[in-house]
Amino acid sequence: SEGNQPPARKYSNIERLALPRLKAAHEDVLKLRTQRTVIPPLPGLNDYRCILHAHADDSDHTGGTLPEMLADAKKAGISAILLTDHFRPPRDFIEGRWRGLKDGVLFIPGSEIRGCLLYPEASVLDKMDKPFPDLLQAVTAGDGMMFLSHVEERTEFSMTGLTGLEIYNRHWDAKKDMASLIALAMKLTDPKQLAELEEAVRLYPDELLAFQCDYPQVYVDKWDAGTKLLRLTGIAANDSHHNQVFVLKMVDEETVLLGTAVDKDDEMRKIKAESRPGITEMTKGRKPGDILARADLDPYYRSFWNSSTHVLAPRLDEPTLRAALKAGHAYVAHDWMCEATGFRFEALNADGKPAGIMGDELKYADGLKFGAQLPLACQTRLLRNGVQVASTAGKDRVEFPLKEPGVYRLEAWLTVDGEPRPWIFANPIYLR
Repeated sequence: SEGNQPPARKYSNIERLALPRLKAAHEDVLKLRTQRTVIPPLPGLNDYRCILHAHADDSDHTGGTLPEMLADAKKAGISAILLTDHFRPPRDFIEGRWRGLKDGVLFIPGSEIRGCLLYPEASVLDKMDKPFPDLLQAVTAGDGMMFLSHVEERTEFSMTGLTGLEIYNRHWDAKKDMASLIALAMKLTDPKQLAELEEAVRLYPDELLAFQCDYPQVYVDKWDAGTKLLRLTGIAANDSHHNQVFVLKMVDEETVLLGTAVDKDDEMRKIKAESRPGITEMTKGRKPGDILARADLDPYYRSFWNSSTHVLAPRLDEPTLRAALKAGHAYVAHDWMCEATGFRFEALNADGKPAGIMGDELKYADGLKFGAQLPLACQTRLLRNGVQVASTAGKDRVEFPLKEPGVYRLEAWLTVDGEPRPWIFANPIYLR
């Protein structure tokens, strides 16, 4: 039904990329942040901002390093990073990788392989080539976890036995709209457009990184279908590599190479001045091999602010964090618009006392209702089994009476530059 559609966008990605749009979005974000209120944590729980699906020192196409990642995590107020190394045998992605607290940030090693994010408790190196069911069993033994990744490529994948799935991945936004990513890169080949891009990177870096961010329909459809039968934790995939650093390199006075800092020359796009006349102005007085332009769009710090998985747990250590993630005591947020820390989505008894939080499974009873508390007045959508059953606008505290069992999750939306943008995705409360 039409009422079940998420709020409609106002601008295309290309329109959002224009400097006036980025500026307008930025000004709204600054306003939203001043209106934010601090919500005290739930009794016995802390709200930890965590990063899942993150790469450092692990492949030819990864630009960032672990020390750089740690420095940016501290700068962005991140509590934990769950790494996902690209698997490169014979190197073990558990043994010899950062694990435990490093300067206040908790690191948990893992890998991205076979379409999933793997977080076993101990090495599974000898199981990596085994049939998928055997690998799944080995990874999820004890408090091991496994999440489905890049859901758009695996819409029919069985969720049985998995801990959960990505419900947002910035890479998907880019992949389904390569045209605007190419348009963005081409700005490096014209002096005037390059000046505008450099201004955008300097003044509006968060808005620039988020220009393609869209409602992750294919991801939440998979999630909603799966949670009708299973308990599945939804997580944000940062998929951060610090590799979206666009560079323009001189070949000769009439020719340049356009690519990223991790591309080899033969992987870059060759562009001639006959198609982009501004190139001759840019090569003037420079020599072959010179870097003529550089734009860093995704330092870890920006990626970590763009989206994160907030985990509600009593303390910051690996076993506690694993238990909280497996229990679904988590929500996904685009913190760049306004930090979501403190958000609550609870089931309340008839007397208003807490009965359960995100991820919990409860027995349906008369008088049960849902309550949500948000750091900012916004739009909310309550979905039951993937279908919107209620909505509110302009409130920071909401209550929803319940009429029937089902799997209920809450979304919160903020208005930025006149258009609604998804802000928070709560993990479901399961009323059986």
